[in-house]
Amino acid sequence: MSIKDELKAARADFKLLSLYQRFEHVIILILTGLIAIVVVAAVWNLTLKILFAFIFAGSFDPSDYSTFQAVFGMIFTVIIALEFKKSLLIVAERKDSVVQIQTVVVIALLAICRKIIILDLAETDAGHILSLAAAILALGIVYWLIRDRVQAVGAVD
Repeated sequence: MSIKDELKAARADFKLLSLYQRFEHVIILILTGLIAIVVVAAVWNLTLKILFAFIFAGSFDPSDYSTFQAVFGMIFTVIIALEFKKSLLIVAERKDSVVQIQTVVVIALLAICRKIIILDLAETDAGHILSLAAAILALGIVYWLIRDRVQAVGAVD
């Protein structure tokens, strides 16, 4: 299907929506566009930092923990933004009427994983690490339960 045909179909579908659904759709498209801008800016910034700060300056040592933390922290930030944008695109395409809880849990898990990667263990107390571990365990259980429910519903359909 060509882009022209897709735009024509999208326009026809948009006319069928109620006023609130149109409002919701426009807001989702605006948010998607803003997140796309943020992702592009973050990737550009990440590229510049890796090239200039690490490689051209000669200080790029992948085995250095602080370098690892900085680079992968920035990469995880981009991945989180992409996952969030994907969840909005699913709503914009009218596949689902709301952002799915499974996607929210995945984004939360990614955010906590990012936090753990950039965490300085020398300055972090045990309580903080325990609370992050408990959050990961709780979100993992929720994700597992939701995934099993979605698979069971999908099997019935």
